[in-house]
Amino acid sequence: MAKQYLTIKEVAKILGVTPLTLRNWDGAGKLIAYRNPINNYRVYKPEEIDLFLRKIESNRRFILG
Repeated sequence: MAKQYLTIKEVAKILGVTPLTLRNWDGAGKLIAYRNPINNYRVYKPEEIDLFLRKIESNRRFILG
């Protein structure tokens, strides 16, 4: 069974950025985090991370031609 949500640390590792970068992206609206109702920690849906990665790859192909 796949995980329903990923932690900020897991997503940072997947994307190759720091958790602080993810917090900044959340504040800027680039990658919106959900909040855990129990502890208010940032969590992310795996399918949204996949979509974000595809978007980055698409932009990279467009820029590099």
